[in-house]
Amino acid sequence: MSDFVSHLPIGERIPMPEGGIPFWEIFPYEGDLQIKVLDEPVVPEPPRRGEAGPEDCGCQEGFRNPLWSDDHWVLVGPEEPAALPAVVLIKPKGHYDLMTLPPERSAELGPMLQRAERAIMSLGGIARVHVNRWGDGGAHLHVWLIARPEGMLQFRGTCLPLWDDVLPKLPAEVWAGNRRRIAAAMAAEGGVSHI
Repeated sequence: MSDFVSHLPIGERIPMPEGGIPFWEIFPYEGDLQIKVLDEPVVPEPPRRGEAGPEDCGCQEGFRNPLWSDDHWVLVGPEEPAALPAVVLIKPKGHYDLMTLPPERSAELGPMLQRAERAIMSLGGIARVHVNRWGDGGAHLHVWLIARPEGMLQFRGTCLPLWDDVLPKLPAEVWAGNRRRIAAAMAAEGGVSHI
């Protein structure tokens, strides 16, 4: 057990900290909340999907129905409507995680994220595009880009994905139109729109 984990109150009720995220104006929930009791650590951790390689990853399935792609990158997103104007992922076609991304793909990642942000901003009415990478779901690098609508200050910051979970979903035709516009904006700078 690591020094960090050894100091945690495993199995005990943790009090809600004053001024913590649940008290921020951007937190989407109110009322009586409790912090979950911490489970015992699991060491060694189970392997993530794709740890054994691309045949174990399912990453090729994740390339079906892309919005846009080029020789090395693909932009995908849910076909079913989300609540926010855009929720997409950019990921390399090769089976890499962030630590194993070859130098030439690493050099492309920053410009690719900027390009995807421009494509999302081209929808209009977008104040910010949040860029997130959580590495626990799979061993294939995927970076989320999530649009925050202009004027919705309550959606600022780290709670934006929580708001996407609780708000009403966009009408299907609006969602499909946003996907088409993002794909076209990406293709305007190279690569191929797939919708």
